[in-house]
Amino acid sequence: MKKYKLSKEPPDSMSRKKNDFVICYPNENLKDNNMEILSLARKNISLIDEIIIPPRDAKCFEVKKDNFFRIESIDGPQVGDLNLFNANNLDDKFYSGKTRALHGTHLSTGDKLWSSFPYLRPLASITYDTLDWYGWDNDGGSVHDVIGTRCDPYTAKLLTNNNYHYCCHSNLIRALIDHKNLSLKKAEELIHDVLNVFMCTGFTKNTHEYFMKASPVRPGDYLEFFAHEDLLGVLSACPGGDCSSQHSSNIAKCFSLKITIWKSQHEDLKDLKQILPSSYNNNHGINL
Repeated sequence: MKKYKLSKEPPDSMSRKKNDFVICYPNENLKDNNMEILSLARKNISLIDEIIIPPRDAKCFEVKKDNFFRIESIDGPQVGDLNLFNANNLDDKFYSGKTRALHGTHLSTGDKLWSSFPYLRPLASITYDTLDWYGWDNDGGSVHDVIGTRCDPYTAKLLTNNNYHYCCHSNLIRALIDHKNLSLKKAEELIHDVLNVFMCTGFTKNTHEYFMKASPVRPGDYLEFFAHEDLLGVLSACPGGDCSSQHSSNIAKCFSLKITIWKSQHEDLKDLKQILPSSYNNNHGINL
């Protein structure tokens, strides 16, 4: 937040601040014709499964490669915290920080969910977003962020001295343990920073602190994805509800979320470009 200014301002401070910015990761080379193919393919899909995520809880779901899945609002305004893994290799998991660097702070149609090093390849692409009309509001807020890390019991303990077990971090851990029969230690190592589905967030203009505000999501809204790999997803229905007041508590009104999984037609995807894991040689400048 840079609250304290203890250094002496140099006489050329203003000129130093006027430098032009440069985009860190130009993403023109990431563009392909996949979205055109997926936009057509999504019009010819059939529902094969659905999972209800209870309020203040989480569940796992699996999606086969080349199928679609949706996170849907069904009962009332509710945000969700999503973890995503390659179902055949849990170390190949969603990397929110690099996704943010490549696509920006908030995701929507056409953006990809990239996986962790050393793989760095798309696990999923967003193919439809019923909230894309929201854009950016007057506070600089938008939806579906990759800024926040997930509400967790450690930060809650730090800030409030309370032990709260139904935050998203803990919800995701319990769900992964139940689904994969993992130890608590291993599950906590695997749970990672999330895509905050439906959450409306930004940074304050004066102190640049992370803020949240009431989500614009309503029953019938959904965020749709295409699976580039066999996927294991874990979704938590956040204890913050629509995040208009607070999270990590039992005060906010919370609702269920629904996962629907949709089978695609192989013929519709015959021209789809498959993106392989990173071809970097993993040498890191070390002479073995």
